[in-house]
Amino acid sequence: MTQAGSKTLTRDDIKDAVHAKLGLSKAESGQLVEWVFSEISNTLIAGEEVKISRFGTFSVHEKKERKGRNPKTGEEVPIAARRVVTFRASPNLKKEVERGGRG
Repeated sequence: MTQAGSKTLTRDDIKDAVHAKLGLSKAESGQLVEWVFSEISNTLIAGEEVKISRFGTFSVHEKKERKGRNPKTGEEVPIAARRVVTFRASPNLKKEVERGGRG
């Protein structure tokens, strides 16, 4: 996969890894990865949490409308209410990242 600071992991990288590890065809690997992302997206759109054991939790939070400030002019501007996705890493993932992936 990737090394710290070397590059960004892409969808295609994940598809290639699934292909290499599971021996599925490239088309099947692509379909599998797209299905997983679709399930995660649809669950978040529905306002539900996605918990992936030993990885972390994705959740949707409602942010209320608030006042912001244009940094150039100092003028107050309204910031609309919106839904945002957050990720909370599991303790296992935090430990792995801290160790640099060394088991």
